[in-house]
Amino acid sequence: MIKLIKIFFVIILLSTNAFAASDGDLEISKKNKTNKITNDCFEPLNRATFSLNQGLDKIIFKPIAKGYRTLPSPIRSGTGNVLDNLSNLITIPNNVLQGELGKAGINTGRLLVNSTIGILGIFDVAESLGFPEYEKEDYGQTLGRWGVGPGCYLVLPVLGPTTVRDTAGSFINVMGGDPYYNASVNGNNEYLSDKIYMTSKIIGAIDFRAKNIESLDNLEKNSMDFYASVRSLYLQDRQKKILNSTRISEELIDSDWEEIDSK
Repeated sequence: MIKLIKIFFVIILLSTNAFAASDGDLEISKKNKTNKITNDCFEPLNRATFSLNQGLDKIIFKPIAKGYRTLPSPIRSGTGNVLDNLSNLITIPNNVLQGELGKAGINTGRLLVNSTIGILGIFDVAESLGFPEYEKEDYGQTLGRWGVGPGCYLVLPVLGPTTVRDTAGSFINVMGGDPYYNASVNGNNEYLSDKIYMTSKIIGAIDFRAKNIESLDNLEKNSMDFYASVRSLYLQDRQKKILNSTRISEELIDSDWEEIDSK
């Protein structure tokens, strides 16, 4: 029973890390106002959960993120590099599943070089050796590339936004799709454990929050409906990743932003 509870928690944590696994700072644009279909099946419940999460963020998570930002830059940079390096373990099989064999080869090269010469990924040596960094991939994105719709939009307590498709993609991780999870949680490796795995995911979420304090503060300040803006931000970020956009960019489409454009 305890193992099942751990697996469930990992699934929902991974489903929200789809958002936190973007490559760093959110770039919020107000130019493109393409209409998107939002399947917010449980909006009243989602809004209530969103309000709960906002309260927790203000009293717990944002202060932690601010504290994290006080660490020396080399420590934060090295931590981010290690997390990026580990993400290749999921990106590579999804490159293959999406038919992007060239990117799979380059990301494999990045993983090998940075894990060895780069000391477990602390230093991004691969970039200087001609291995460019591509967009991260996950099983939720692969399902999207295969034509699976996002399903209902969900806001989970503490963990934030996700969709039914992204949660299903995260379930694939714990069913064998994530080598890091398998080695840490299911394996008998003396150097890895479920605690180390969960800690790395939590640090990844803190790293993401710390990089986007100003972006999210500005989004909240300038939004007439912060919930709707975050929903659009999440759904458009996921859609861009499915379409393999060359850079991370969230283009909020709510009419709330029309007032900002005119200022």
